Amino acid sequence: MKRQLILWAAWGGLMLAQISGQPAGSPAQSAPAAKKKSDKPPAEKAAKEKSPGNKLFGGDAKTTGPITTEIFSEEAFFDSAKSTGVFSGHVKVTDPRFSLQSDKLTVFISKGENQGLEKAIAEGNVAMVRDRPDPEGGAPTRAAGRSDRAVYLAATGDVELTGNPRVQQGLNTHIATSAATVMVINQSGQLTTKGPSRTDIRQDMNNDDDKKKDKAKAEATPKK
Repeated sequence: MKRQLILWAAWGGLMLAQISGQPAGSPAQSAPAAKKKSDKPPAEKAAKEKSPGNKLFGGDAKTTGPITTEIFSEEAFFDSAKSTGVFSGHVKVTDPRFSLQSDKLTVFISKGENQGLEKAIAEGNVAMVRDRPDPEGGAPTRAAGRSDRAVYLAATGDVELTGNPRVQQGLNTHIATSAATVMVINQSGQLTTKGPSRTDIRQDMNNDDDKKKDKAKAEATPKK
């Protein structure tokens, strides 16, 4: 029994390391093995071992250095044979690039030499939020998505929202008008909808009036 607990603890650590994008057996987890002559240069080796995905909900935001993805839940189950982890009960995911909440989250870890997050499925009251940086240095644009189910594929970086999905960016909202409507957000933040939907484009008229007044005032002011 004690041995089983030790094995489960080791598997749980491996799963969390792969989810966070940190290779298993990194210096933080175990002592580094002696370097062989056949080893490639550190930079080339790191590029090869880099996880191909982890760009949930439009991953065009640039990040540098190690990335840690934290998953909070009331219950967690790990299956080493299937390389899966199931989190349930008020699941909350925090990441420098996005945040996610759901009733249940299932993650699939790819097998082989370059292990990493392969697929993630969020189910029940799914809510995702992501702040997209302004290329001109202004305030970031916040995009939020809600649905009954969301599937993320690391190979493409796409997020598929099903079950009455809706996406809001700024004052604008894109809403499915059928339970069968599917919305797909790619890693560049582009949205594709398959099925009936409605788009609400809102405009702050008070803000526009203030801008017009400021412009008229500036034009009426004599230049020195």
